[in-house]
Amino acid sequence: MTDAALEEIYKENIIDHYKNPRNKREMTSADVVSKEHNPLCGDEVTMYFKVDNGTITEVSFTGEGCAISQAAVSLLTDLIKGKKIEEIKKLPAETVLELLGIQISHTRIRCALLGLKTIHNGFRDR
Repeated sequence: MTDAALEEIYKENIIDHYKNPRNKREMTSADVVSKEHNPLCGDEVTMYFKVDNGTITEVSFTGEGCAISQAAVSLLTDLIKGKKIEEIKKLPAETVLELLGIQISHTRIRCALLGLKTIHNGFRDR
């Protein structure tokens, strides 16, 4: 498969997660709620986490923004469900960029990493 074909598949995946986000809903019984926004473009994300014995048992989000920010959060919710808090606190930016699978411009990197920032800030003191 060519690089162009592979990038097209990733673009389609991003559009799918943007139009049909996974886990996008408010969770009224969350143990942890974290909200972040990107003032440069207006993207915003609120993430909700249920935690049991240090493990993320359920995660959801609400928010609005560009396809990159919203798709990245959707992908992240699938990734972190079932993971230990200590593990998600150490998630690097490269993981998000790999999930997206396309080259992210310097101006869009904050969009791509907004969900990760929301996760890290939500569990900073836990």
